[in-house]
Amino acid sequence: MGIYERQRHQHQHLVAPGASLWGDPFRPDADALVAPPLAAVAPVNGIHVAAAAAAVAEDVGVEAEEVKFVFQAQDDGVLPPVEDAAPSSDSFGHDDARPRDKIQRRLAQNREAARKSRLRKKAYIQNLETSRMKLAQMEQELTMARRQQQVIKPSYRLPTTIQGAHATSTGGLLLHAPPPPPDPRAAAFELEYARWSEEQQNQAAELRAALHPPPGSPPDNLHLRLLVEAALSHYDSLFGARSRAARADAFFVLSGAWRSPAERLFLWIGGFRPSDLLAALTPRLDPLTEQQASAVRVLTNTARQLEDALSQGMGKLQQTLVDALLLASVVDAGAAAGGGGGGEVMDGAVGKLEDLVSFVDQADLLRQQTLRNMDRILTVTQAAKGVVALADYCQRLRALSSLWAVRPREPA
Repeated sequence: MGIYERQRHQHQHLVAPGASLWGDPFRPDADALVAPPLAAVAPVNGIHVAAAAAAVAEDVGVEAEEVKFVFQAQDDGVLPPVEDAAPSSDSFGHDDARPRDKIQRRLAQNREAARKSRLRKKAYIQNLETSRMKLAQMEQELTMARRQQQVIKPSYRLPTTIQGAHATSTGGLLLHAPPPPPDPRAAAFELEYARWSEEQQNQAAELRAALHPPPGSPPDNLHLRLLVEAALSHYDSLFGARSRAARADAFFVLSGAWRSPAERLFLWIGGFRPSDLLAALTPRLDPLTEQQASAVRVLTNTARQLEDALSQGMGKLQQTLVDALLLASVVDAGAAAGGGGGGEVMDGAVGKLEDLVSFVDQADLLRQQTLRNMDRILTVTQAAKGVVALADYCQRLRALSSLWAVRPREPA
């Protein structure tokens, strides 16, 4: 303690009045980490200067010993080594990887948003085009209905003798009377078919989107299978509604009054021919394996044979009706000469017309079985393409009718 007090006393005498031990830190030539400037020490004699230098050297030596002790402790494992901190993203190093990833994500999001915007725009344009075609079709049908009301005038009257002969068979309703209004169930089917056609296009759009997913992701086969099953069930609902409408008014269904003019051109017993449909869709399903192509050929030949059988049955029914009408004419001529009337013959002809419902049901059953068998032959992707192609085919037929209705006409 005496030595420490003596050295401290000596240090206090070495500092000049008005100056600190370390000198002025704001001087340009000052060094705060070294000994005090020599100008601040009063050079009383060489002993005092040597004592001050020895004190400073002793302090520096103690610090060096402490640093050496710390390094030795780290080498021995007593203290953990001091590691340099990794540069942060907000340091002067400026980590460029994180901003670059953010830019790439932002560009990918912009591309995806642009793609979705293009799809929405395309769907909106398609909806506008469909609405325009529907409006043109409705205008065409309204014009045709007005023309028919102006042209058709129920002014034809049968001879009095024939009227009397037919009065019993028709319940007193004379043939010159205006035709009865259509059955409400048949009119309801026309509206139901319009809604069915719209839903068909919506399902085709969903299938088309599922067949062409975003880049980098394969098509979901399970989702495609569900959409195909929904589309086939949609056709089943059409067949059921048409059967109910045929029971209400078979002539309405067979005449195709609920379809567009272009659709009526290809009408076969109230609908499409399965064999013609297969012939039109098969090229859209390539590539087919050899086994698939063989199965499609067998299915097409079978459909044609059944179509021929139904067509022959319809021909025989028509011939039966013709014979009945001719026989009724002969009977009516005999009735005019005093013989019996032909009421029973006409009643038999009306009974034959009830067979038309059976032909409509059998034709729809053939269409349904053809679609189901085609689905079993194809893969889920090929079946989805086939359903989309069928919907596009029906849509183009309706569009053809609309374009025909709005075509430029020559002046009368």
